[in-house]
Amino acid sequence: MNLTEAGFVAGWRLIRALPRPVAAAAFRAGADRAHRKDGGGTRRLRANLRRVVGPELPDAELDALVRAGLRSYARYWMEAFRLPGLSRAEILAGFRLDGQEMLAADVAAGRGAVVALPHAGNWDAAGAWVAATGWPMTTVAERLPKGVYERFVTFREGLGMEILPNTGGPRPAFDVLVDRLRAGYVVPLLADRDLSARGVEVDFFGARTRMPAGPALLAIRTGAPLYVASMWYEPDAACASLEGPLPLPDPDSAPLDARVRVVTQRIADGLAAGIARHPQDWHMLQRMWLDQGRDGAPTPAQPPAITGTV
Repeated sequence: MNLTEAGFVAGWRLIRALPRPVAAAAFRAGADRAHRKDGGGTRRLRANLRRVVGPELPDAELDALVRAGLRSYARYWMEAFRLPGLSRAEILAGFRLDGQEMLAADVAAGRGAVVALPHAGNWDAAGAWVAATGWPMTTVAERLPKGVYERFVTFREGLGMEILPNTGGPRPAFDVLVDRLRAGYVVPLLADRDLSARGVEVDFFGARTRMPAGPALLAIRTGAPLYVASMWYEPDAACASLEGPLPLPDPDSAPLDARVRVVTQRIADGLAAGIARHPQDWHMLQRMWLDQGRDGAPTPAQPPAITGTV
């Protein structure tokens, strides 16, 4: 077991044994230390939030927003570590969803639903709530180093979620998700950051980035309703609201790749609207836009490369 895996094991075993106020205070103090240290993740969060709020916000107010963002991210981890120790009633009470009646109708009708999520609020609490509500749910997890990945799969499956690896499974994850949607499952997918380098290029807060094609392609392939979730924290609960179902282009209107681009841009617009309402709860400490350098700051403009053939 490496140090990273050992840290997660300690978190799941120890943090849930502490009284919540003690654990919350410890994680908040850790977030404040990260803010003072101003390491790479903090600088990238600052650069990402500057894109969200625009150049007009004074630096002091942006710095306060970054601190709040780090505290929100710490709260996510604290609550994730404590989730396995919660009762079904506590899981249901700790998350609120505006629009749950739409998902209930989709599950009851057997058509399933695709939900595009941001890395915001507490997506693990959302998945646990869906499972505790009694709805079948399948999602995809990034293939992390083996020990850490297996710990996360065990954690989430213990909460009632079916977890597929994004690569290396017995069947392609996309094919399994198509089957699950046709069986009436809820399929939530984190959609604000592309991990494949093959994502769809979209406009997001006025700059170009890539987002995964999966949510749009699944909805187009299966006809399942597609929602965009906004996610944030209130003092007493993790919260979310649903926008949608998003309109899908007519199959005869354009080739498949063009329709996927249109729908992915609609997802990006919906995610941006939710993040703009609750920027402190967007946990994006990685490079997000195509023009960003390692620290998240925009890179200087470069002359176009001369490639290809004449």
